[in-house]
Parts: sequence; structure tokens; C-alpha cells
Amino acid sequence: QVQLQESGPGLVKPSQTLSLTCTVSGGSITTSNYYWNWIRQPPGKGLEWMGAITNSGSTRYSPSLKSRTTISRDTSKNQFTLQLSSVTPEDTAVYYCARDPSGIFYYDYWGQGTQVTVSS
Repeated sequence: QVQLQESGPGLVKPSQTLSLTCTVSGGSITTSNYYWNWIRQPPGKGLEWMGAITNSGSTRYSPSLKSRTTISRDTSKNQFTLQLSSVTPEDTAVYYCARDPSGIFYYDYWGQGTQVTVSS
């Protein structure tokens, strides 16, 4: 059974960089064809896909967030990370990591989500 767990600070100040880590257990992030995603949901709004890193380490990002987003990975720890720079209160959301088994924006495993609030 694959499990994903988000971790990171729950409060970030405006203009700073938000950093979150997703730890994967029960499966390797280097397994072929898998995409490892970051998705967020601002309060009262729908889910927003932010970006993904593939099993080979290539990345793709939402065009609206690309200039501020970096997704990387540590294969030795079976983790992938999200960095979102220059945050504003509009970046307040529940952040999820999720697995897409074939890159078609279908997610078969999700983390429980972590609340991040941007506030001074």
C-alpha cells in the first residue's frame, strides 16, 4: 500500500519561500511512468494542480505558477519537495501530494494534506 505524507511549516510570512516535503512509503518514486504531484486547495475554492516530478526526475509546472515553483526530489529518502517563492496570503491553502500513475491527471494515492497559512 502506497502512502504519502506531507510535512513542513504551517505558517509562512509573505515574500518568503514555502517549502514542503512529501515522503512516500510502500513504493519507489523512481518506478517507471509515475508522476509525483503537488496540488493545493485554497479556502472555499477548488483543487489547483501546481506541478509534478516524474520517475526520471523531469518536471512540469502549472503555467500560472511556473515562475515561482520548484519541485525536486531526494531518491535516497524517497521524498519529493515543493518550493513556492514570494508567497502572498493568496497562497494560503491545504497542500497535497499525490501520485499519478501515468501522467494523465488521474491520482490514485493522496497524502492527507497540510494546511499552510501565509500571514505576517
